[in-house]
Amino acid sequence: MVYTPRSARRGALFAGSVAVLGLLTACGTGQTVHSSSPITSSGTAAPATGDSSAPAPSDTATTSSPVSSAPTGAPSTAPTRATATSGGGTTAAASTRCHTSELRASVGRNDPGAGQENFPVVLTNTSGRTCTVRGFPGAAFVNASGGQLGPNPGRESGSSTTVTLKPGQSAWAGLTFSNPGVSGAKTARPAALLITPPDERDHLKVTWTGGEVPVSGNSSAVFLTVFSPGTAP
Repeated sequence: MVYTPRSARRGALFAGSVAVLGLLTACGTGQTVHSSSPITSSGTAAPATGDSSAPAPSDTATTSSPVSSAPTGAPSTAPTRATATSGGGTTAAASTRCHTSELRASVGRNDPGAGQENFPVVLTNTSGRTCTVRGFPGAAFVNASGGQLGPNPGRESGSSTTVTLKPGQSAWAGLTFSNPGVSGAKTARPAALLITPPDERDHLKVTWTGGEVPVSGNSSAVFLTVFSPGTAP
């Protein structure tokens, strides 16, 4: 047995401890890269602009309709809405509304029924362009001095349709009220009917030849319907 002095054994143990400590320190240094919190960067996700000039990834499936790549100001390729015409067909809605100065008003023949008086209020396009009417007309009965007789007519329920009028074509709306002889309402004989086209402020004046109309009392209400193509029901 080889005898090793105690001082030599102590030196070896000390050297070994230093080596092990050095290895542990190296491993710890390799694992600990950052000691502070992770760094984050803020930003804003912008919405899609609809620009389809950039090709989509080939492995991305899409089920939505393609987005038009037409530049701003280019004619739209979207389908044009069709609207009713006075001839009973349809046409593209490429015109603006009819103005009072472009129309002529008239009142058609009474078509009575079931105690009701029913008159068509007709607007005819007298301009040289195509225009449209939609919804209800305004109306008021007046005496010879221009004073209004009775309240403003009410509106019957109904879905509005845009009626396209080429030059010379017409649209009509119904004017209806209970027969005063049946309803017992107080009456007056108007001198004229004032008619205001939809979305306009100026009115047209038509001589009234339809006789007595209810102006007050029970069942005195007068009603209007929305415009339809043509000159009569």
